[in-house]
Amino acid sequence: MAAGAAFFDLDRTLLPGASAVAFNEALFEAGVTSRTGLPGQGAFVRAYQLLGETVPSMVLARASALAARGRTVDAVCQAAEVAAGALERQLAPRATALFTQHRAAGRRLVLATTSPLDLVRPFAEQLGFDDVVATRWATQVDREGTLRYTGGLDGAFAWGIGKLGAVRRWAATAGVSLAESWAYSDSVFDLPLLLAVGHPTAVNPDPRLLATAALRRWPVVHLDAPPGVPKLLGAEPLDLVRLCLPRRAFPYARFDVAGIEHVPRRGPVIVAANHRSYFDVVAVGLTVLEAGRHPRALAKKELFDAPVVGPLMAAAGAIRVDRQGDPSAALPEAEQALHAGECLVVMPQGTIPRGEAFFDPHLSGRTGVARLAAATGAPVVPLGVWGSEAVWPRSSRLPRVANVAHPPTVRVRVGPPVRGLTGGDARADTAVIMAAIADLLPPEGRLARIPTAEELARTMPPD
Repeated sequence: MAAGAAFFDLDRTLLPGASAVAFNEALFEAGVTSRTGLPGQGAFVRAYQLLGETVPSMVLARASALAARGRTVDAVCQAAEVAAGALERQLAPRATALFTQHRAAGRRLVLATTSPLDLVRPFAEQLGFDDVVATRWATQVDREGTLRYTGGLDGAFAWGIGKLGAVRRWAATAGVSLAESWAYSDSVFDLPLLLAVGHPTAVNPDPRLLATAALRRWPVVHLDAPPGVPKLLGAEPLDLVRLCLPRRAFPYARFDVAGIEHVPRRGPVIVAANHRSYFDVVAVGLTVLEAGRHPRALAKKELFDAPVVGPLMAAAGAIRVDRQGDPSAALPEAEQALHAGECLVVMPQGTIPRGEAFFDPHLSGRTGVARLAAATGAPVVPLGVWGSEAVWPRSSRLPRVANVAHPPTVRVRVGPPVRGLTGGDARADTAVIMAAIADLLPPEGRLARIPTAEELARTMPPD
């Protein structure tokens, strides 16, 4: 037997929603179907996007074979080629990395879906899948020699037990052991397949599959979010933060923010900020959230080890950095986040400067941001923070939450993407990035001065 295979469901697993939308559009444009499609199809698709598979939705899917009766196979296959491009653009951002892991382990990739084979095959081939297990529409040649669909099925409907049977037949022919295989699905109706493989994984699971996965201790993942980030009805914790923690939720600080239009609304980006206070996490995080992005931060591993803060960091998709060990070990995970189109927040200084270094107008930083930009091609957007140390000085264990009568102002400025990076000289590029951050600070932040003893004391950690 081979080492195994990795079986992937399609709708709400590899894709965020239903593939039927792209298929219907392509079939309509090719003149194969009408715009309306099957009766009630639109309502079923909307319900499916939110709740996942239901018996009525599968009845509708089963009826699609009848709706295709008399259509030519060539026309449907040509429409499927068009739909493949649209579906690839919808592919969950972290799916590609998962494919790479399984290929590296020598496993074959198999798309296992209820959707019709002729519609999904071009998409599977475009992604480099080794094979497809799907529902097959029956065909016959008419009097003119044209291959058309009969309205029936060629074999079983690939759903529930029917999908498991189709996978078992494929595995027997391919010489693959299901006990050594992986399966990924969102639907409780795929339990037969998930129970049959050695490594089941629930992806964006519907409520019943989520409960089953919890009882059986199966992994639960969301291929459109970092590992460890939970989601409910398509929302993750940072969406709740955006709703519940506006600027006014911090009455002991005022915010002066400008330039958030420089943060792209989608696609990979590195937001590189200076570091003056523990309150920078709030100031930078709120700014990125207001720009419409989820901030994925690189954070020291000690935060992840804290009883309450640690789970919160993981739920926000932060990346652990071991500053005492090998900080560069976090770079592969950060690269993966950028390849998935995430917004990565990094403070190249690594820690809040102490003593006289805190007042140095020349900012120096580590080379991680420059290396990530060179490895991924992601733009670097500089962000300058000023005044956060008045809200939470380094010398204090807690922010000054009682200062609500005259709260200090935290100034945040976001600049355009840094230009002039070589992509090869990490030290030189780091200097350019840090200079771009410094240029966003107010005039007093760019002037050298001698701090007082009291100011120096506020830059040191509490005893």
